[in-house]
Amino acid sequence: MTKKYKILTQYIKDISSETRDVETYLFVQDNISKYHLNIDITSKPLKNRLVEINTTLKFEDKEGSEKKSHFELIYATVINIDNELKEKNDLQKIILCDVQTLIYPKIERALLDLIHNSGFPEVKFEKKIDFEKLYKEKFS
Repeated sequence: MTKKYKILTQYIKDISSETRDVETYLFVQDNISKYHLNIDITSKPLKNRLVEINTTLKFEDKEGSEKKSHFELIYATVINIDNELKEKNDLQKIILCDVQTLIYPKIERALLDLIHNSGFPEVKFEKKIDFEKLYKEKFS
């Protein structure tokens, strides 16, 4: 199958890390193993068959602790859709699966760099996200 899209540009749109104070830092250092990685993907059509895809990664405390750090990265990717692409399902797969598979290693590295530079060098993301599998589970 020929590729029905082309990535025109990609960039970090927003990146943030917040740890309120040293007490919070020390608390988070002891509890960061309880943090979870969340991913959210949104898209919006632009003109001339362009689509902006925003992939948001958040590494956050699910326990709702008072003392917590916040790590978030929003990554924008602009793609050009081939004129022959007519099926909405094909576009959905490109946005949620194909593009994510290509860009994810880069954005995961950027988020890890942010977390490491924020004083948590031991953090690793053990599980790799299988976008193909997630897409099939959700839409098959």
